[in-house]
Amino acid sequence: MIQVAGRPFQSSNYWNTDEVGKVIIEAMQETQELYSFSSERELSFVIKARKNIILSARQMDQGESSFATFKGSRCNPEYWTLTESGGFLLKPQVPPSDAIFDIFKNSDLYKFECATACVINFYHGILLTMGSLSFNTLFPRLYLYSWYTDEDLGLYSFYADHFIPGDVVYFNNPEFDPGTPWLRGINAIAMGNGRFFGHGFSIRTANQMIEALNRNRKPDSQQSAYLASLITRPSFNQLANFSGGGRVHKRASFVVHHNKDSISYMTYLFELSYTLTP
Repeated sequence: MIQVAGRPFQSSNYWNTDEVGKVIIEAMQETQELYSFSSERELSFVIKARKNIILSARQMDQGESSFATFKGSRCNPEYWTLTESGGFLLKPQVPPSDAIFDIFKNSDLYKFECATACVINFYHGILLTMGSLSFNTLFPRLYLYSWYTDEDLGLYSFYADHFIPGDVVYFNNPEFDPGTPWLRGINAIAMGNGRFFGHGFSIRTANQMIEALNRNRKPDSQQSAYLASLITRPSFNQLANFSGGGRVHKRASFVVHHNKDSISYMTYLFELSYTLTP
């Protein structure tokens, strides 16, 4: 359910939005989880951000960027430095917004795996929502590698029996073929109406995603791939508060170059905690 300024939200009374917005609102309203917003403006930002993440996923699907392992990653050298680990490091003096937009403008120059794709969709969706000035202030030093993100994106994962369009879900393939480890799973944007975008898999239903993974299991596998109850999303409410611009204190965060393609954000956090443990 949705609550605005401490009161139940009644969309029929005063809310105007398109079909995608209505699907997002309905998904929030139908769950037992409370989605609380301090104001209509904050709710409007969150709805717009989720819509733009879906738009970003659709544009990526229609573009020419392709799936690749970290070893095969590629980017436009005018905007990014390709690291030895297969990450994209923003070049000095390049506006972050320009570099993100280039991934979609010159998509044929880019290759990356599905976790990186989801992070790109998150950044691009937030950029479309808050504009270049606020985005560049908030994310001045971008580095795209797996699930590594700027801490102000506020990325987090949790287990739940529902998801909202604009979230990332994970299709797990527990008995994947060791010869194709990048098919251990698919990170996918929930597009609404039962469809999902996974980089390298296009836009499909859940059953179609599972069928694709099941074709890439060990020969003696007995366990089907499945849609996990794992949800990953940015801290949308927090980002709404940043959208007006202004100075932001930044600090560098730790990155784990794990070289495991197509892992979930929860697995990345495990790799991070393992690396940081003395």
